[in-house]
Amino acid sequence: MFSLETIVSWAKRKGFVYPGSDIYGWLANAWDYGPYGSQLKKNIQDLRWKFFVTDREDMVGMDTAILAHPRTREASGHVGWFSDALVDDKKTGQRFRADKLIEASLEAKKQRFWEESLMSYLKETFGVENLSPEARWPVIMKDYLVKEKVKNPDTNKEADWTDIRQFNLMLSTHLGPVADDASKIYMRPETCQSLFTDFKQVCDTTRIRIPFGLAQIGKAFRNEITPGQFLYRTREFEQMEIEYFVPADPEEAEKHFSYWKEISMHYWKEILWIPAEKLQYKKHDKLAHYAADAYDIEYQFPWWRGEVQWIHNRTDFDLRQHQEFSKKDMQYHDPKTWLRYIPRCIEASTGLGRSLMVSLLEFYDEEELTNKNGEKETRVVVRFPFALAPVKYAILPLMEKDEAMVAKGREIFSALKKIHNCEFDLGGAIGKRYRRQDEIGTPYCITIDHQSLEDGTVTIRDRDTMEQKRVNRNEII
Repeated sequence: MFSLETIVSWAKRKGFVYPGSDIYGWLANAWDYGPYGSQLKKNIQDLRWKFFVTDREDMVGMDTAILAHPRTREASGHVGWFSDALVDDKKTGQRFRADKLIEASLEAKKQRFWEESLMSYLKETFGVENLSPEARWPVIMKDYLVKEKVKNPDTNKEADWTDIRQFNLMLSTHLGPVADDASKIYMRPETCQSLFTDFKQVCDTTRIRIPFGLAQIGKAFRNEITPGQFLYRTREFEQMEIEYFVPADPEEAEKHFSYWKEISMHYWKEILWIPAEKLQYKKHDKLAHYAADAYDIEYQFPWWRGEVQWIHNRTDFDLRQHQEFSKKDMQYHDPKTWLRYIPRCIEASTGLGRSLMVSLLEFYDEEELTNKNGEKETRVVVRFPFALAPVKYAILPLMEKDEAMVAKGREIFSALKKIHNCEFDLGGAIGKRYRRQDEIGTPYCITIDHQSLEDGTVTIRDRDTMEQKRVNRNEII
């Protein structure tokens, strides 16, 4: 796998992503998706929506507002619980997430300890029985940083750590002409809560019955103190959310949880074409306040294994909370049994930016070739599966000055463009145009030459093998 620096440099150079407001010096960790990145993002959205929504009879789509009544965030627990443990280095004034400092320290220790002996050491020294940084109370986290002499990761020098403090991650704004506490409102930190608040309306206005799921793709915002790693952690991002409502029976809910765990992994392997050896489940040692069980799907990034999907058994926590705070009945009324109950919910969601980032990392490649002069050269080729590729076909008339050749190329382009996203490229030698298309992951290049004008055939070139074959125009349209 190539370094993150290589991927970021290529992605910016080829128009997949741009640093946001770059002419003003860039707002750190704000990324704009360029022509190819925005199309790749749409392709990922479409694949997920088709697989999880339109191809199923037990799922419906939603598109809900970013802003919600302030009581929504209170009921969900975000006002009271949605925070990170932060610590400052007194020597530099820099602020870090304590759990990430501990996580990096533990990863380094795992290179020297067997996991069993490391856990034994942690239990004996700090009184914890797992490797999850989030499982530690702030005082224990501070104790770890001090006793283990964890350095400032930016300066790699000894730090003087402050006590751990909690920092709420929600971004706020104000509604109305006066910016005061009464007008304060939060931008949603996740996309799921409006699916819970709309639950009864969906039941009342559709014929869908439990078990069923609500899905949406939308923006969320978090005031991350340590965003970074390219698209992995940003303050503004998009979530692809699924909330699947099931009967109130805990055992029944657990069966659905197992199903969604398995189908989520299937999606990454079979729909996004990510190799199985790059993926793994990670069970949560410490559960969130709403969860009965939780797993992540992790991907092997160049620097570590990181979460790309989460599957949570949220129990009936959310609907009960909204029932209590709103004083509205959130029970489901079964039309066959006439039973009334608050259903449980399985969440199976992922970040769109992280999915796109995985695709960039996974399919970028460099290979060494020998040119016709016997010299070594490097070909950058992005092996996107056809369904993911931002551009499916590039139409390349061999000679720009040949009007008949260009006209024939435009005719083919116009016909193919109605079916697939295509490019029409006249600029430069044909070899350079092939390389340009390889760098953005175009699976096929179609070349129109003199023979095309005579018999209607064209040359189609395969991106991965670079093999070319002569085909009739009708075979590709």
